[in-house]
Amino acid sequence: MSDEDPALMERQAAYLDKVRALGRRERNFGYVACLVGVLIVVVARFRLSGEPWLLWSGVAVIAVGWGFFVYAFWARLHYVRAHPFAENG
Repeated sequence: MSDEDPALMERQAAYLDKVRALGRRERNFGYVACLVGVLIVVVARFRLSGEPWLLWSGVAVIAVGWGFFVYAFWARLHYVRAHPFAENG
């Protein structure tokens, strides 16, 4: 059996759930933006004879998606550094 305090484990689980939830919306926007960007590049390359303006637009959308990922990572890191988990309450 474990001799850890159940209340401590519950607080730690709640803290981890909060940290995991930080930036979830931004990460999902990033996934969608990257998917849309890749679809734009594929359509531009294979259906529209490689139109350069559309190819670069797709690349820009992918870059915006990565920007969302970086922002979500930064927000989570900033929160964890500002609010570390304290075992004693």
